Amino acid sequence: QSLLCFAPALWNGKDPILKERLFGLTNREGNHGEDVKESYHYLASTPTHSYARALYRYPQQVFPYEELRKQNKARGYGDPEFELEDTGLFDDGRYFSMEVEYAKASAEDTVIRLHLTNHGPESASLHVLAQWWFRNTWAWGKTFEHPVKRPEIQRLPDGQVVADCAGLGSYHLETELRSPSEGPTWLFTENETNTELLYGTAHPQNILHVKDAFHRCVVNGRIEAVNPEESGTKTAAWFRLDLEPGETQILRLRMRPPGSASTSTSSFQDECDSIVRERRREHDEFYSVVLAAQKDPEARRVAEQAYAGLLWSKQFYHYILEEWLKGDPSQPLPPPGHATHRNEDWHHFFAHDIFSMPDSWEYPWFAAWDLAFHMVPMADIDPDFAKQQLLLLLREWYLHPNGQLPAYEWNFNDVNPPVHAWSVWRVYKISGEPGRRDTEFLERAFQKLLMNFTWWVNRKDPQGNHIFSGGFLGLDNIGVFDRSKPLPGGGQLEQADATAWMASYCLNMLSMAMELAQTRPAYEDIASKFFEHFVAISDAILEMGENGLWNEADGFYYDLLRIKDESTPMRIRSMVGLLPLCAVAVLDQEQ
Repeated sequence: QSLLCFAPALWNGKDPILKERLFGLTNREGNHGEDVKESYHYLASTPTHSYARALYRYPQQVFPYEELRKQNKARGYGDPEFELEDTGLFDDGRYFSMEVEYAKASAEDTVIRLHLTNHGPESASLHVLAQWWFRNTWAWGKTFEHPVKRPEIQRLPDGQVVADCAGLGSYHLETELRSPSEGPTWLFTENETNTELLYGTAHPQNILHVKDAFHRCVVNGRIEAVNPEESGTKTAAWFRLDLEPGETQILRLRMRPPGSASTSTSSFQDECDSIVRERRREHDEFYSVVLAAQKDPEARRVAEQAYAGLLWSKQFYHYILEEWLKGDPSQPLPPPGHATHRNEDWHHFFAHDIFSMPDSWEYPWFAAWDLAFHMVPMADIDPDFAKQQLLLLLREWYLHPNGQLPAYEWNFNDVNPPVHAWSVWRVYKISGEPGRRDTEFLERAFQKLLMNFTWWVNRKDPQGNHIFSGGFLGLDNIGVFDRSKPLPGGGQLEQADATAWMASYCLNMLSMAMELAQTRPAYEDIASKFFEHFVAISDAILEMGENGLWNEADGFYYDLLRIKDESTPMRIRSMVGLLPLCAVAVLDQEQ
């Protein structure tokens, strides 16, 4: 639930701010839209996250925030993007790299190693802050997550740093000791907004030490910004490193419950290194089995990093719509119309789960069809998680009572391609050999997908002619109109891709019904129903003349614009016209 969080922060001694988060451009700033402007790589992860590794590169000179904004905003759609590497800041290796490793000694005991390297030709200094904080669950009033007691991180008289939370228990936050000049120096503050800086008003609870205190202390030299009593809801172990050219220094950290202290006589450093080595060995052993068929070492490394990217993009997602619409009890009232704003008819939506996100920077929110695609490769390494994710969106606190799947955070009511059934069927087949597959998972998903299929037929076949429309349903974003909104003039756009998706949906449901019918004969009738529906859609899309979407002369499928009694094919050669080729299935004659 992300109650106690960890993240490193860096400062090269020249930037105006700490480097705490990845920088990127907004949709209007980038010449190709939203675009992260950093150099980082996900290198490794096991499905259980018992071992994970990533790499970040940080310039030794001032980070060019404004130059990246200015250069990209001045470029057009046809121009290449201006990247961080184009600034010349990485020339001659004038950057630091930070490789972070996470290794679990147990489910609640995590070792962290930060490898800091100076790649430049000259010695350079680097400030490193190992930050822990409690996610703010207390400032909003009596909401679902409001804690019984405010959590606290404090330094005890014996020097130990302990994080205590009523719903989580206690954790010791440990670091190896270095020289007095290198640190660490422990800093403490509250994970509370600096209202004076943002809004020009004092904090409503008169909190003196706020969340940007570490920036003001380290960058601005204002030691009074941090809490001298060494307690709060946010802490950092502050290290100051002097690195020679090519030198790497390793910082070792650990967070664990107090009762899990080791009885080993090994030093803190040796014990941490031993845990990391063991978890990394298990990681390598696991992927040697998963990727056994891949003999090319370079291709295998690419595959490992691709799986790492998938696993690193998980996120705890907390969004209770009822509370969001009402506003937070202890905060200013939401603006007028907020309660009738987006997603207003999804009062049942209650998200408090781990989700596989489309991307950890550009798309850090769930998207139903992205999730469906991602779970197919996920099933190769963690079939249980893949099945859990697919069932999650079908649960009653996500799926609308009318059968609609929530599309994505910005607009649950939008429509994305109905690929959930395809993913369920693929994951089912990947997860086991025939005769040993999880039919309970398949049946649970199938029952809810019946509701979703019915929603599609009732809502997205406006003419009742088995031709579908409405929503963002393409793979290439090409379109004369915004298909998520009503057409100007009251027309109707009948879509080749929407119709193809529904034909494919029929075939996926047919395949699942036939599989279930092998042990549950009642599904035979449902299988024949989906076969009949597929034939009806196929006949409709192939119909010649003004009613179908197939153009015999061009040999292509086109969307059809209907305004009153006139029909106009939208003759755009794109993926829209190729998707009908995907609506195929192979039936086993023995079934």
